[in-house]
Amino acid sequence: MTLAAADDLLVNRQNLPFTLDEGIGARARIGLIVLATDHTIEHEWRSLMAIPGVAYYESRIFNSSEITPETLAGMERDLTQATAVIRPGQPMDVIAYGCTSGAMVIGEDKVAARIREARPGIAVTNPIGAAIAGMKAAGCRRIALLTPYIDRINRMMRDYILARGLAVPAMGSFNHEEDNEVARIDASSVRSAALEIGRHREVDGVFVACTSLRVAALVEDLEAELGKPVTSSNHAMAWHALRLAGVREALPDRGRLFRV
Repeated sequence: MTLAAADDLLVNRQNLPFTLDEGIGARARIGLIVLATDHTIEHEWRSLMAIPGVAYYESRIFNSSEITPETLAGMERDLTQATAVIRPGQPMDVIAYGCTSGAMVIGEDKVAARIREARPGIAVTNPIGAAIAGMKAAGCRRIALLTPYIDRINRMMRDYILARGLAVPAMGSFNHEEDNEVARIDASSVRSAALEIGRHREVDGVFVACTSLRVAALVEDLEAELGKPVTSSNHAMAWHALRLAGVREALPDRGRLFRV
């Protein structure tokens, strides 16, 4: 080594002093299991979860882009591992499984059980359960349901919601089973469809199902147009995860649900 090379390092401080704080999740640490095919949920949660001290951490779970009851059921076997890789050994407050139809087909209790195999006792949420809880919290009793799904899943979802105490007198669907294309249904199409079924005089709220649909940025506009609460899979699950984690204050610019 030449003298010049040896002299390049002018300062080499070791064992510099430091202190620890609670990190970016000082208020809440939320785990999010994202479908391998999902294009949308992370984008929407970045704005919905933009709260000081709240952090969410993601993993992905394999799924088929063809959304059928059979392909959805297959995700159950991977839920525990998808949970286990989210900050292993570090404290978490909530785990959210990001599949509306998957939680319905597998069963919310089974989803929670598989997640708790990796995180015993943790609070768990999913889009369908969160949406039902959110619609009830917003005072809705008769909702319009908009989905992208094939009719077999749509009928299952309506029956699922009915069995949990909400009436569903109006439904609409894009009837498309390719998840990568569902994520590309544009905002104008979603807005028009939500307004069409949401205007029905027999409904007092609107739920847009599927984490791939882009809805969160439309919620306040739709609510102003309809005069009714509106939520979606990503929107409702973000609200529910925050409430389960103890973040309970009203939040502006996120729709009525985030103010209850």
